[in-house]
Amino acid sequence: MSSQTCGNAAPLSRIARLFDWRGVSATARGRGADTAAEPASPAGRAAGPDILRAAAVLLVMAWHLPKAARAGPLAMLQPYGWLGVDVFFVLSGYLIGRQLLAAAARDGGIDLPDFYRRRALRILPAYLVVLAAYAALPFVHEARGMAPLWRFLTFTMNFGLDYGRAGTFTSAWSLCVEEHFYLVLPLLVLALRRSRDARPALAVAAAVLIGGALLRAGLYHLLDGPHGPAGPAFIREIYYPTYCRLDGLSFGVLLAALRLFRPQAAARWLPPGRAAAAGAAVLTFAVLLIGGQGAVLSGPAAVLGYPLFSLGCALCLSASLDVDATLRRFTPALVGLIATLSYSLYLTHKLVWAAMRNLGLGAGLHGWTGALAYFAVAFAAAFLLWAAVERPVLRLRDRADS
Repeated sequence: MSSQTCGNAAPLSRIARLFDWRGVSATARGRGADTAAEPASPAGRAAGPDILRAAAVLLVMAWHLPKAARAGPLAMLQPYGWLGVDVFFVLSGYLIGRQLLAAAARDGGIDLPDFYRRRALRILPAYLVVLAAYAALPFVHEARGMAPLWRFLTFTMNFGLDYGRAGTFTSAWSLCVEEHFYLVLPLLVLALRRSRDARPALAVAAAVLIGGALLRAGLYHLLDGPHGPAGPAFIREIYYPTYCRLDGLSFGVLLAALRLFRPQAAARWLPPGRAAAAGAAVLTFAVLLIGGQGAVLSGPAAVLGYPLFSLGCALCLSASLDVDATLRRFTPALVGLIATLSYSLYLTHKLVWAAMRNLGLGAGLHGWTGALAYFAVAFAAAFLLWAAVERPVLRLRDRADS
């Protein structure tokens, strides 16, 4: 993203240079996904993924906003905040998918040990630090109970998770989904790479998307009561498990394959104006279908809401990549800073507010004052984690690779 953004972004640009977040490799940016896979322009990184990444983490933070701090428009946004995770899934699907597909096409294969090493260095250090804090410091727990430590270490805590009994650090469920994706996608790409026909890959994608929709429909039917499934049952059986939440990752990979292997078709079918308009329309329909009741959905929304929202995000991402020069000119430096901190923000935002609440430091923080305090302490903690753990590890990784 260009440092020549808007005039009012100059102070933020100076702060950014002071903290040297622009100097870190592209792989040090964002929540989980290696952004080096993005198509780069001569002037720098693509701005579209950063905009979506920043929006995604702010949505997630709004979802976890304390009730007393839900002021004005934040109260209207909060019921939809959980959708930020699905934005992250689309980004991860696109970025990791493009990286793996490009490597397979260029080199005829994938260096699996190197890929998994880089993934581990990207995800594990900050995650393990936060997990250690949760394990050692009960006053940072945001709810009663916590899943066994081994479930977090094996990335299996998203299966059978009852947030009513183990409600601490439940946000790690989406990292479990992404870890499973990182494990399986390279193997799938290797298995399909010899085919000159796109049909086997499209059949796999269709099986994942249609199979996921049918599975959610079946589970919803089994859980259904007089007024739909109870909230904890829906979250446990449909919202958290990997096998029900592959839509965003799948649409991200499909977009990467289309833009990488059929660029002329992508340009013909999805020019930026058409992709943006279609994405906005699909997102609007998906949000209306999902409704404003939070993450516990109706039957039709459980079946179709996830794929429709993911499709809308993928279309908007495609449009943003095609108008990158314009976006970089007008995107404030603050967006890049939020994108840089997004992984640390995701890991720490619930922890630090729980610590304030449990230590009695959040009393009297209501409305906009409470909201500002919530975001301020979250960003402070995220910056400390990024500066102390994320950035040094990623610099060492990049230095070892150079």
